Amino acid sequence: MAILDRFSDIISANVNALIDRMEDPEKMIDQYLRKMMDDLAEVKQNTASVMAEETRAKRLVDENEAEVVKYGNFAKKALEAGNDDDARVFLSKKQELEDVGTGLANAYAKAHENASKMRQMHDKLATDIEKMRQRRAMIKAQLSVADTQDKLNKASESAGKSKGAMSSFERMEEKASRRLDESNAMADLNKEHKDEAQTLEEKYASESGSAAVEDELARMKKEMGLSSSDED
Repeated sequence: MAILDRFSDIISANVNALIDRMEDPEKMIDQYLRKMMDDLAEVKQNTASVMAEETRAKRLVDENEAEVVKYGNFAKKALEAGNDDDARVFLSKKQELEDVGTGLANAYAKAHENASKMRQMHDKLATDIEKMRQRRAMIKAQLSVADTQDKLNKASESAGKSKGAMSSFERMEEKASRRLDESNAMADLNKEHKDEAQTLEEKYASESGSAAVEDELARMKKEMGLSSSDED
């Protein structure tokens, strides 16, 4: 059959291998699916036609066999009635029908073979379409995950840049603090240095001042008639 020759590639096609060779699976799968759906519609129509032909051929075979049986029975009845000539007529008709039956049987066998091939082609094409749909769904899901991962990678990259900028700011802040500490230390170092004699001089000058106050205090108490015992 021409239809079998035309769609012979359907039987030999390996859908998974085909998808693996596609440069852009997501886009090409949709295109190939549309073609496969068109092929399936045509194969389905032709399969129905071939199956109908198989059914018709089988019916003719059954009808012919029934006629063969019928004329065989008539021949037997004629013989039982003693009518050999009538029996010969029935047997002659039976042989004609058997000859026709041989041709009908061959036609049915061919129709059955074609119908089997068409059903096989139809079933494989339908299975391939389902496989391709499943692969398409899987590929689209993988692409979606890849897109999400790309966004996460970009976000992580941006976060890394922000972290780097913050680290740079912290280093600048630390450097500024160190500069301030160095400046304060330098200020302490730049203060006027006093030698030990000057320090002791200030100490004793302060103590002599205190002694003068005590002397003045004792003198005033004496003038006022206050004695040390009154304080006690």
